Amino acid sequence: MNLTELNKIAQAMVASDKGLLAADESTGTIKRRFDTIKLESTEDARRDYREMLFRAEGLSKYISGVILYDETLRQKAKDGTRLAEVLSKQGILPGIKVDAGAMDLPGSPKEKITEGLDGLPKRIAEYAQLGAKFAKWRAVIDIDTDIPTAYCIHTNAHALARYARICQEGGIVPIVEPEVLMDGAHDIDRCAEVTEETLHAVFNELHLQGVALEGMILKPNMIIAGKKSAKQAGVQDVADRTVISLKRCVPSAVPGIMFLSGGQSEKDATAHLNAMNKQGPLPWKLSYSYGRALQDSALKTWAGKAENVAAAQKRLIERSQLNSAACAAKYTGEAA
Repeated sequence: MNLTELNKIAQAMVASDKGLLAADESTGTIKRRFDTIKLESTEDARRDYREMLFRAEGLSKYISGVILYDETLRQKAKDGTRLAEVLSKQGILPGIKVDAGAMDLPGSPKEKITEGLDGLPKRIAEYAQLGAKFAKWRAVIDIDTDIPTAYCIHTNAHALARYARICQEGGIVPIVEPEVLMDGAHDIDRCAEVTEETLHAVFNELHLQGVALEGMILKPNMIIAGKKSAKQAGVQDVADRTVISLKRCVPSAVPGIMFLSGGQSEKDATAHLNAMNKQGPLPWKLSYSYGRALQDSALKTWAGKAENVAAAQKRLIERSQLNSAACAAKYTGEAA
């Protein structure tokens, strides 16, 4: 493990008010997204969509890296250039989603455990050869009346740390993503309680398994009320509560925290990030690793039509620019 090199990559991921574009939707997820624009999810359609995103002019001003799906890392653009190279040539780091998805947790079927550790060292070695500089593994923690259980939190924390150690051994920076879902009816206090318990468990496992904190990135949820909660918190409250929880749980050795949007609207995700960065010097860089909150407008504008490519790319750049401004605490809102 070359910690100097890992730290250099991690620092580049959160450099200069830049963030990550999460374009690592599984085949099932991208099909659901394409269904919304009535487009069949073929291999060519997926390639065309992602190539459209990656070739947006000026993307590297705001995006430091892109998380890819296995298929995309191996795909070639229409002109024969590998899509990972399309990114590298612009100075954008290619990354790779390596987990195999969340399955029912044995003994607690209402909860999930992320799979994909089998054969991971070999896959990491191959992904490094294919040009991946960082990887992502997502653990899913749901909130309901009787969950999450300590069993679920600790099993997922253990798997996240094993994944992170394997990545670092293979020369790849791990993004550690414990996502507390915002799907329930819980309030912001319950979200804070579960998120803090989860982060404590994750960092305890990372320590036990010898993961170098300087060579990783944390990708957490924000502290936010569940979608079904009657009481939704305002922008400032979400920002304040999130920063408090992170200060309690995340060691300052971690170079950066790159939030997931987790189903928030594009505007909410940007406004929350901005309000956090307004809180003055923090121990780590706060940035974004958004999927839907960067892509939604672009996908709808593109609608699978070649004549819409330029307009869709413009939407992606606009959203990236707004989130970059939020990293610098300079986001001033936007028209309705």
